[in-house]
Amino acid sequence: MTKDYNSQCSPESTAPGGSKATFGSCCKFTMFGDLFDEDFSFLSINQYGKPKLKLKDAEPPLPRENTNISGIRNQGGTCYLNSLLQTLLFTPEFREALFSIGPEELGSLEDSNKPDSKVRIIPLQLQRLFAQLLLLDQQAASTTDLTDSFGWNSDEEMRQHDVQELNRILFSALETSLVGTSGHNLINQLYHGIVVNQVICKECKNVSERQEDFLDLTVAVKGVSGLEEALCNMYVEEEHFEKDNLYRCGACSKLVEATKSAKLRKLPPFLTVSLLRFNFDFEKCERYKETRCYTFPVRINLKPFCEQTELDDFEYIYELFSVIIHKGGCYGGHYHVYIRDIDELGNWQVLESYLNDENEDLKDTENTQEKENPLPILKNILSEEGSTEIAVDQLAQKFLEKNGVSWNKKYRKQYGPIRKYLQTHSQVFLLTSDERKVKMNDQSHPQNDSVNMTSEKTSTAIMGHSSESHWFDLNDSKVQPIKEKEIEKQFQGNESAYMLFYRKSQMTRPSEARGNPRYRVPSHLLNEMDAANLRLQKRRAECNLVDNNIDLHLHIHSRYKLYNGALHPLLPQKESVLDLTIDKRQTLGDLQQLVFQLLEFWEGDLVLSLAKRLPAGLHIYQTLEGDSALSDIGLFDGADIFVWNGKEVDGVEVQTGIDHEPVLINVLHLAGHNEGRRGQQFIESQHVFSFSSNLRTVCETLTSPKGIILKNHSGSEKETEKWKVIPEEDMKKTLRNIGLTDGSSILVLDSHDQSMVNVAGGNLTSFTHDISWLQVKNFCRLEPEEVQVKITATIETMMADIRLKAIEEMQLEKELVNNTCLRPINRNGKLLCPVPEDYTVKEAELKMGSLLGLCFGKAPTATQLFLYFLVGHDLHSSPEMEIVVEENTSVKECLNLMLKKAGLAGNSWHLRKIEWCYDDGKALNEEDATLKELNICSGDTLNVAEGKLPPKGFLKIPVWWYNLFSQLVGRRNMQDQVNCISNNMGALGLSASGDSSTFIQSEVDRYYVGSIEISEEAFLEDLKIQVMTLPSFQEFSVPLPEFLRVWTMENKHLCKLLRNNKQQLHELKLGSRTEICIELLHKEENLGPKDLLLRVQMGIPGERDYYHPVDLIWDISKECTASALRQRIAAYYSLPVEKIEIAKYFPDKFEWMPISSWTQQVSKRKKKKSDSLQMGPYSLKDGDIVGVKNLLLDGSKDFSTVKDDIGKQMQKKLAEDKTRTKQTDCVQNDSFSGRKVTKHHRPEVALSISVGVFS
Repeated sequence: MTKDYNSQCSPESTAPGGSKATFGSCCKFTMFGDLFDEDFSFLSINQYGKPKLKLKDAEPPLPRENTNISGIRNQGGTCYLNSLLQTLLFTPEFREALFSIGPEELGSLEDSNKPDSKVRIIPLQLQRLFAQLLLLDQQAASTTDLTDSFGWNSDEEMRQHDVQELNRILFSALETSLVGTSGHNLINQLYHGIVVNQVICKECKNVSERQEDFLDLTVAVKGVSGLEEALCNMYVEEEHFEKDNLYRCGACSKLVEATKSAKLRKLPPFLTVSLLRFNFDFEKCERYKETRCYTFPVRINLKPFCEQTELDDFEYIYELFSVIIHKGGCYGGHYHVYIRDIDELGNWQVLESYLNDENEDLKDTENTQEKENPLPILKNILSEEGSTEIAVDQLAQKFLEKNGVSWNKKYRKQYGPIRKYLQTHSQVFLLTSDERKVKMNDQSHPQNDSVNMTSEKTSTAIMGHSSESHWFDLNDSKVQPIKEKEIEKQFQGNESAYMLFYRKSQMTRPSEARGNPRYRVPSHLLNEMDAANLRLQKRRAECNLVDNNIDLHLHIHSRYKLYNGALHPLLPQKESVLDLTIDKRQTLGDLQQLVFQLLEFWEGDLVLSLAKRLPAGLHIYQTLEGDSALSDIGLFDGADIFVWNGKEVDGVEVQTGIDHEPVLINVLHLAGHNEGRRGQQFIESQHVFSFSSNLRTVCETLTSPKGIILKNHSGSEKETEKWKVIPEEDMKKTLRNIGLTDGSSILVLDSHDQSMVNVAGGNLTSFTHDISWLQVKNFCRLEPEEVQVKITATIETMMADIRLKAIEEMQLEKELVNNTCLRPINRNGKLLCPVPEDYTVKEAELKMGSLLGLCFGKAPTATQLFLYFLVGHDLHSSPEMEIVVEENTSVKECLNLMLKKAGLAGNSWHLRKIEWCYDDGKALNEEDATLKELNICSGDTLNVAEGKLPPKGFLKIPVWWYNLFSQLVGRRNMQDQVNCISNNMGALGLSASGDSSTFIQSEVDRYYVGSIEISEEAFLEDLKIQVMTLPSFQEFSVPLPEFLRVWTMENKHLCKLLRNNKQQLHELKLGSRTEICIELLHKEENLGPKDLLLRVQMGIPGERDYYHPVDLIWDISKECTASALRQRIAAYYSLPVEKIEIAKYFPDKFEWMPISSWTQQVSKRKKKKSDSLQMGPYSLKDGDIVGVKNLLLDGSKDFSTVKDDIGKQMQKKLAEDKTRTKQTDCVQNDSFSGRKVTKHHRPEVALSISVGVFS
């Protein structure tokens, strides 16, 4: 696949950022290309009341931390990519080999926009990223430019993939990008190895061998204790062909006994090991992650696993230098990596005190474990038994006798039951299949003597390895040093090792590379990074200067007046305030001088006072004095400064300080009948008082001296018990002393109001807190203007009283008293089910302020149901009608009542219950059952549908006719004979609902030809015979049922292919709502259970189109792999396998997914069930479309067609239309229904990297 990179990268540019005009300082930022992918501009001159814009993105990136190692920023889901890139960076030989390829071979990023330029974007961006990680002084680098060169979009960057898959795909992309350069063999030189598989005939000793190349070894995790055991199973143990499982020898030309084995023929300098942590449980049909203990050494000798063992031992010794770790489950998680800093580029420092404390803790832990660990006790007990199995219960009894305390009493809480403990230590203990008996596991180490001897000599445990190795944990942007023994924690658990990287121990590094990040970095990258660091230093210095600038808001006294105890501007705030920016390290004198410069005509004393904007207005607190720095005298960013003479404003003396601070109080008094906005029980007003005012003065100001004041302690006026009366002795206290603040509420009661409340012990024990209102709208007669009244009510008011009061308020006829009801109105204006008369507002679940409709008709009683019903199949356009029936009414009686009200007659009708989403629901089959028995409730909607229900035990199945375009030629009269759906609104055309996926079916017609009634006990063959009797099938003269193919349909799409004519319909699980589609065949067909039917279409050479599809039956009984499918299709078209490319079509997405025959190397014991095309991501099934490209005639591997382009455009337009209302609909649906939204796993998407074509 070729990708145009012209738009992916642009030359570095310097664009000016925003500038800020300040007093005492100025600064200007520039951007360094797209290196940081951030905007360093910022806003300087602010509007009053708006905070200064200091966004995180406006600041330069943070410098490196004390580890001196740069992390990598996560783009949303790229932690797997970050971990692999850091591993490659800290592989010095890979890094230096990549750096050795110069611009004369790779091209230049500046030339990427030039036509016909061959710029190798991926290696160039990887070089640049490595240079940034080594030399650029920033905490974390960005991979945006690199992922852009991969051809990834934002969705790809937010989606997490498998790091093992990425390792292979990235290496493949690099190899392709480096074709024709000196680095064309870079990957093979460093990572390529060879495995040889041998079969030895025991009779003629003939050796048959096959080589396999590898870039990484994939080893099993399930059922093995560690890496060495897994390698032993793969490359030491032999498989024997004997008895019923013999081998056909090519030399002997007969079946013989033989042995099969595998060995490592060639070892690469760097060995990558991929651990198969993820497996599939075929019983539960779900994935799971292996989290059991899986050990791996820091140093490993691979000599026992190699074919050639003549060399010295050190030639086979590898050292661990990177461990990629996965934390989470099989559907997602997080990656980070432990890396050994071979060149000591980082600062690996751990405080001495930390080491000492940790050593003491380790000693304590070891001593405690020695005392508390039950493992030695269990091993001693089983060692005494030798190889004899003993019952687990007997082991527990012996444990009690030996230890003096039972397992459950001492260890169950920490380790669980003893059987579980034995399971988790499978490398020590061996349980029988029924897990009732146990013995020591003699297979915990390889039995091969050479392997045991080698392991004892060279496989060094992590605890015993050199403590001088510098290890770091690189977790995206975060980097921290760790000790080597931390790797042991990644042996098992939810967070465990996933990929291991080893290097040959004999590979040494030159002394000049130690601690030198500039070693072997090309000069042009050195210059670029040096220039970038200079710009960063300048930017940080400028940012530091900006950080010391503060914005002050100057309030000039001549523009203010004193009113109600606070200062208020005479002009709009923008004109009343001057903004001033100054360095907070300057002094008060400097500030005064700047103010004098601003106010040229100032006369008299100039006093600067710190002020604060309060809800009541502006208030002055203290005068600024002294000659210290502004930050030392309490000035801060955004502070308000009042400029005046220090005494008066507009001739009025101003009281300053915290004691005279104005406070805004909410004052409430009881509302009269139906008084106040929105029917509230309070009339509220706001008043300003000084904190030094006493309550008596407040009471006299607001009401008569005989009134009382109540304070609300909860801040809510709706809770009666929270209102407390302020006693008489506290009336002389100030507002501050009584605890009132801005926004506090007080209730003032006059003498006549006090009779309406019950005050006992200083508390308000009863109060009309539940008084509110409901709105009632008249629907009984048409008026020129809407008649709507507000009715005062409480939650205990009866609905009958509200109705009568509404009739009285509207002055309606008295005749309506006995023939009306109240119906709630929803937010869409729909009248809901009437509310029973004997309900209270609370029982009716009405919120205060709700809108009700006064309508004709009596409200249903407790034994009646109010139902909506629709007639016909078109539920969205059919008018909705209403009816009241008794709950004991039968389904048949209810149907007759609804037909009578709708003015319909006849027996060919039935009832269905409509689902909440207005889908046609389940049919009410039991005609004699009552509505109550079927759980029909008031407010439900029923559908009076055409068609009589079939008898019990029978199915009524709609039948559709399936025709390819080629079958329709010469049969145009077919369309006139059947009841078909038109092209523009039927199963094929683009429906009104926007089902754009049907667009692809323009070459396929489906017609409705009728329906059949058939018993559930009938066979599939009987169904076909009955279909053949339909009038529309008579002209085709179908000779036998075997000439018909039957599909089930869902949403007008083919779903499941029905096979086996002798199978009963109930076994095929055909429900009452099943529809079938019939396809006419040219010859008999009887598909077996392992036959897969595919629609295969060959691409037209030189065009983006295909020939008509043909049916291909593929036997998958042996295997269902990509390789087998390619062979089957190649044989059908008589083409070489290597000269075809195939892809599966996904019509709902208008996308083609190429089917690759590549399979990864797995353990010999692991079955390759994951290679099946019937599993994800292909999920191949009957009826799928497979496109074929003949590479002999057409070199293009693009499977898409013009119709796909149009379909995607239509999907995009539909998505844009849905986005406008999606958020509102989701909020409404979730808030009103209260349903919990189920989070589904995101669909798997294949990972790919787009690479240009180079030669």
